[in-house]
Amino acid sequence: MNVAEWLARSGRKYPDHPALFDGDQLLADYREFARRAAAIGAGLSARYKINPGDRVAIFAKNTPAYLEAMFGAWFAGAAIVPINAKLHPREAAYIVENSGAVLAFCSAPLGDELAGALAKPELELIDLGGAAFELLRTGEPLAAPVPRDATDMAWLFYTSGTTGRPKGVMISHGNMQAMVFSYFTDVDAVYSTDAALYAAPLSHGAGLYCLQHVLKAARHVVPVSGGFDPDEIFTLARSLGDIHMFAAPTMVKRLVAAAQAQGETGEGIRTIVYGGGPMYLADIVEAVDVLGPRFCQIYGQGESPMTITALDRASVADRAHPRWRERLASVGTAQSSVEVQIVDEAGTVMTAGETGEIVVRGAPVMQGYWQDPVATAASLRDGWLWTGDMGALDADGFLTLKDRSKDVIISGGTNIYPREVEEALLTHPCVREVSVIGVPDAEWGESILAYVVTGPDAAPDAAELDRHCLDLIARFKRPKAYRFVSDLPKNNYGKVLKTELRNAFAAETAAD
Repeated sequence: MNVAEWLARSGRKYPDHPALFDGDQLLADYREFARRAAAIGAGLSARYKINPGDRVAIFAKNTPAYLEAMFGAWFAGAAIVPINAKLHPREAAYIVENSGAVLAFCSAPLGDELAGALAKPELELIDLGGAAFELLRTGEPLAAPVPRDATDMAWLFYTSGTTGRPKGVMISHGNMQAMVFSYFTDVDAVYSTDAALYAAPLSHGAGLYCLQHVLKAARHVVPVSGGFDPDEIFTLARSLGDIHMFAAPTMVKRLVAAAQAQGETGEGIRTIVYGGGPMYLADIVEAVDVLGPRFCQIYGQGESPMTITALDRASVADRAHPRWRERLASVGTAQSSVEVQIVDEAGTVMTAGETGEIVVRGAPVMQGYWQDPVATAASLRDGWLWTGDMGALDADGFLTLKDRSKDVIISGGTNIYPREVEEALLTHPCVREVSVIGVPDAEWGESILAYVVTGPDAAPDAAELDRHCLDLIARFKRPKAYRFVSDLPKNNYGKVLKTELRNAFAAETAAD
């Protein structure tokens, strides 16, 4: 079933329910939201010759029109390719071209920047605030979404890997339906009176979470700022009530700090689902103390979106269980639609308390990587997704994350992969070798530290390397600090020993 059918049904069953908000200003009820999406779908099919299975990219900042474009593409039977609006235009262009997207929705000025980076600039780009988009959504609507099967791709999400270039994760309509049903069972209920607040990027988990709110005919609120601002969130929560939002741990920490400074209690916020990075135990304890029992936790990956484990509201707020601290430091128990195991390198299941790689299988797990059978075979083995994350399950089924074997750095809830940063730095003529690691950061969870070996004739400073990075990669991927060293620790095969770099940083920090 096409997930756009949920919007069509809500438009028929709950036509007068408020749907789309720009801040606290109502833009459309469900009748109009569904009609706009159906009209966009019709226009994509008729005017732009979009066929079922085609890819439609969205390179845009958060806006109510983003939701209309997303469901419009699904109405036409297309798969959307959501692109992080913070990416460098060259990175976005690679995703557009690798996915074979035949059209891209953009917000200003991202569209012009993308056009300048594309190898084929004739690709159709539609500004979400422009006349072409307005013509689409005011046209004659489709009578119903184009039928799609459970295995048909709906969401092609690009996640980087340690081998360099991003890989496209193929998420099907059936995968997304399993995610929604697991949310209702394992994370939180959703009611028609709720309001999903999109303070985190719609290109990631926050965008996926629109589905359960569409199914329940709840409200969808995009802050006027288009992003995360604690004062704006508290004001909207008091105005609209029953706010639900997804937040990375760094966002939770900032929200709590703002609440403490201003005497806010979280009035109007019903649920904050946190995930996307490590949450320190002390931070979530403080969050519950300050804002009350409003928090749920999820752990997932792009390859099994939002759907590996969960810690529900009662578990996060529990202080009576004798092991509540250990449980709160975990990422919860397996969601109802998946199985989770801890295995060694040979795939042998490990006993409770032992650390190994986390593997998962079930209905939400991806179909594979786009046009990459080698990477698919490496990650999907006998039906199990090998996550690359290390963890341990206790006797009660609570999963605690230990490390990430793929060396991914999670800063502010966003995945950053060392290889991408290293490759950018290595294009500088004075950089001979480089190795990038993640180090603890009280505000962001982790920050990026680059160990750099320069050539004998010149030694660029940190500011010069910063400028170089900004020409090639997104600003948030830029190292926060540099260490200039004479050589990098390596094993007998010449592989850089990042563990030794982490140990060196830990020793340096301890000495301070």
